[in-house]
Amino acid sequence: MSGGRRVRRSGRHDRAGGPGVVVVTGASGGVGRATARAFGARGSAVALLARGEYALERAAEEVREAGGRALPLVVDVSDPVAVDAAADRIEEELGPIDVWVNAAFSTVFAPVPEIRPEELKRATEVTYLGFVHGTQAALRRMMPRDRGTIVQVGSALAQRSVPLQAAYCGAKHAIQGFTASLRCELLHDRSGVRVTMVQMPGLNTPQFSWVLTRLPRHPRPVAPVYQPEVAAEAVLYAADHPGRREYWVGGSTVATLLGQKVVPGLLDRYLARTGYEGQQTDQPVDPARPVNLWKPPDGTAPADYGAHGVFDDESHARSVQFWISRHRRPLALAAAVTGTVAAAVADGVRRRSRGGRTAALPRWAARSGRSAWATAREGLPHG
Repeated sequence: MSGGRRVRRSGRHDRAGGPGVVVVTGASGGVGRATARAFGARGSAVALLARGEYALERAAEEVREAGGRALPLVVDVSDPVAVDAAADRIEEELGPIDVWVNAAFSTVFAPVPEIRPEELKRATEVTYLGFVHGTQAALRRMMPRDRGTIVQVGSALAQRSVPLQAAYCGAKHAIQGFTASLRCELLHDRSGVRVTMVQMPGLNTPQFSWVLTRLPRHPRPVAPVYQPEVAAEAVLYAADHPGRREYWVGGSTVATLLGQKVVPGLLDRYLARTGYEGQQTDQPVDPARPVNLWKPPDGTAPADYGAHGVFDDESHARSVQFWISRHRRPLALAAAVTGTVAAAVADGVRRRSRGGRTAALPRWAARSGRSAWATAREGLPHG
């Protein structure tokens, strides 16, 4: 444990979006890969943790090409000793860790009776305990410094389970509960360390080509599907703005989580009817496909699946919902100003129709309208 020892500083910027030292688990593919690359584009020093050495090196090259520094480390996140040793090396070579992103996972696609005990245990150790080990390693170093941010890459399935993914849903639910407890502890301690969770929609990642499956046809994400860069953008925003408990990405995530709060029983019945077909393509499963539960896909032969899966043709490169979520305050202010001005104008029209003369905009409305619009305009994106 190295929380108390002195480490050299890394030239960190305290402002949001500035360079710093970032750790990304599961960085060799999918969301982790896209997130590492995005932090590299900011000029951050990025430590990439994953099991597959070949794909990990390719991911590190992408970080360097984007403009960042890269430290690839072959680590199985289910091993707490290995994760903590990796954190030591990161601080020795890159400097104090500013952001830790937990994104690694592995799972099984199968009905519950068909999941073997050892498979369920392994999926839970990677997907749930991997987040726990990463979080604890980060806390041991961040808490003595009283600063740092932990971002948990979650899923709509952390709150609303679907059939055929019991191993994954169970682990994501566990992460949700673990993170909520941790948040309470940090608030109790008045700690400067922040933790937030980003709930993702269906994403076009390579996992559907290498996950252990007992389905008759090729597994697929629940539609609508988004590109992993959408997830990476959300992770970066959450790292910059960790004050919110969690972020929801994609209109489908919002609809799912709100539906779970209001009509969970109705969702049970809907998913019972649609969840099997909706998570499989028309293509049969290739018996020779790789399986990453026990070893990485590039464990026997050089292979790099990258960030994207095989669903590019139907995947969305943007999330309008998340843009609105990011800008909800200025948008709400602009809407309030518009409503105020509209009400004042309507009042003037009524006065004119009754009194035969034009009524000026009330002085209070004109003042508040100008001031509020200027504030809203400053908060809106440009270009």
